[in-house]
Amino acid sequence: MNTSVLDQPLAPLAVFDRDDELRDANHEQVVFCRDERTGLKAIIAIHDTTLGPGLGGTRFYPYANESLALTDALRLSEGMTYKAAGAGVPLGGAKAVIIGDPATQRTEGLLESYGKFVESLGGRYYTAADVGTTSEDLDIIGRTSTHVVGRTTAAGGSGDSGYATALGVFSAMQAAATATWGENGLADKVVGVEGVGKVGRHLVNLLQSVGARIVVSDPRADALTEFVGRDPVVRVADSVLTEELDVYAPCALGASLTVTSVAQLRAKVVCGAANNQLADGSVAQALTDRSILWVPDYLANAGGLIQVGGELTNEDRDDVLARVRRIEHTVGEVLRSAIDTHLTTSQAARRIVDERLAAGREG
Repeated sequence: MNTSVLDQPLAPLAVFDRDDELRDANHEQVVFCRDERTGLKAIIAIHDTTLGPGLGGTRFYPYANESLALTDALRLSEGMTYKAAGAGVPLGGAKAVIIGDPATQRTEGLLESYGKFVESLGGRYYTAADVGTTSEDLDIIGRTSTHVVGRTTAAGGSGDSGYATALGVFSAMQAAATATWGENGLADKVVGVEGVGKVGRHLVNLLQSVGARIVVSDPRADALTEFVGRDPVVRVADSVLTEELDVYAPCALGASLTVTSVAQLRAKVVCGAANNQLADGSVAQALTDRSILWVPDYLANAGGLIQVGGELTNEDRDDVLARVRRIEHTVGEVLRSAIDTHLTTSQAARRIVDERLAAGREG
């Protein structure tokens, strides 16, 4: 086992001399991990530990090349810094990616090997689940690392964080709906949920509870099976982006919001669980120009972080869920600030985050 740069040269996407939108990200540490015995190839990116140890999930994904994996790790870990600061939790931002197809390459040996790399960081990074990993995987990683949160309840963890993430998105969406349509909020509004995996399916149930009408889509046909013919208020579509919507909820992978897709979007509110929803910085202004209210993803989807972070402070589930519901208040503050200061919601949220990080550095 060794730590080394992976097989292909990464100079064009070097951490300290990038030429893209992440050139000012200022990551504290990036670790490349390889274990030839198990086939592990992973990248752990620690963005900022001003407010506490870096915490972020491990994404297991078949990236086309290692440059794309590095870009994803850097972008996701930066987002975790904003997410933790925005949620007001004493944690920093970090993320990891394992390069490969979990359907064919996930083995106990590989996960145990990965755990050893996590442990070698001495608590600067706590890992959790993300796309392609589960609480059961974390139990295996926990055999070789003590810095794991989100394990199964049988193993002493808080279990899958899908519901907490969905509850946070739902709470954020309620704040946006109230700001847009008044006290009736989401009642009778058409919400397009893109991606109905472990977060999206919980979100659908929460939306049904307040009388929303729902359209769902997912590139995986098997994920849609439970929704076919289930209820007249839940309809399956090939793509929710082409539907007449009041709310667009991206809950799959990121970067679904581009200047082109925003120009075609027929919704007044965008609020979802996906990370890094904006393809680039210009999209925030494009949303504002079309009077589409976007809830920054790192505010809306912080529920999972709040849950697994609660393991480190021994919070019980009721207290954790109460803090998740307070995302509605946080988002309401950001939306009011954006209106009062004539900023985009992205700028207003980032200002709050920057203030909290600056206070942490001064403290």
